Amino acid sequence: MAFRRRTKSYPLFSQEFVIHNHADIGFCLVLCVLIGLMFEVTAKTAFLFILPQYNVSVPTADSEMVYYHYGLKDLVTILFYIFITIILHAVVQEYILDKISKRLHLSKVKHNKFNESGQLVVFHLSSVIWCFYVVVTEGYLTNPRSLWEDYPHVYLSFQVKFFYLCQMAYWLHALPELYFQKVRKEEIPRQLQYICLYLVHIAGAYLLNLSRLGLILLLLQYSTEFLFYMARLFYFADENNEKLFNAWAAVFGVTRLFILTLAVLAIGFGLARTENQAFEPEKGNFNTLLCRLCMLLLVCAAQAWLMWRFIHSQLRHWREYWNEQNAKRRVPAVPRLPARLTKRESGYHENGVVKAENGTSPRTKKLKSP
Repeated sequence: MAFRRRTKSYPLFSQEFVIHNHADIGFCLVLCVLIGLMFEVTAKTAFLFILPQYNVSVPTADSEMVYYHYGLKDLVTILFYIFITIILHAVVQEYILDKISKRLHLSKVKHNKFNESGQLVVFHLSSVIWCFYVVVTEGYLTNPRSLWEDYPHVYLSFQVKFFYLCQMAYWLHALPELYFQKVRKEEIPRQLQYICLYLVHIAGAYLLNLSRLGLILLLLQYSTEFLFYMARLFYFADENNEKLFNAWAAVFGVTRLFILTLAVLAIGFGLARTENQAFEPEKGNFNTLLCRLCMLLLVCAAQAWLMWRFIHSQLRHWREYWNEQNAKRRVPAVPRLPARLTKRESGYHENGVVKAENGTSPRTKKLKSP
């Protein structure tokens, strides 16, 4: 299974070989795990890669419910889905983005930004739909008090745990993709900042048993990011189309306000009023004053940093726009000179044609012979 057409062969396991064939290598590793399901000896190990671990049966009034908690074996599952994400990344790039970019005839810089925006549009759209489905089915939207009630939320449903594992797998896969996609050195710090920011918040919500609050905050954040990267795609297709950027700018500030409000409401007020306030890592309980302050400080610092970058970029954009408008006003209009008239004895010349004073032809008429 080849994801890209190759016109040049590279030495086996060389740097260029790994870069151009990393999706095929990942597909082979995934295929080996799937083949392991066919044999009884290796089936148990293969399930360790594919399915979430640490399931617990909790009795209810009608029957038993299966829940999950986290542990070290989750790292193996995340590793497997990192390779799945690398394969999906290559499929989207090969069969969707490359075909669109060829029609747009973009420059090299815009081509790289177009690929980045296209990949993130697909990811954020699928994550928004998936996250919204999980939030609705779990009942977190209809009952906001469930975000902090019965803390710590040690036991997770299958879809909640699987969602968090896939999210961490995606952002971890973005680190080697910086090498595989040959991202420019000046772009690496910016992308590393966002990757690490997402990893810290997603892993923090997962490990600190704040998965319910994390789902709501991710839904808000991903919705805004989807609108931004969609606006970039429309801009690359038509540079005069900036309506989505204006919509994103309006939604961005509102989203920051909602995220801060929910974080303060759930962590600052909700967890502070629960009865179970103790530091018990073995039970997954981190509900102490110091832990709550650290959580709020992390969320507020991240939102303040994002807002500062947003204001800085908007001011720079407006400054460039007004400088461009002022430059257009300073250019004087060149007046058009009227056609010069050259007087002659029997008339005048206009644009190379001889005309008489009274509009008649200056040539003398020939008299007909009688």
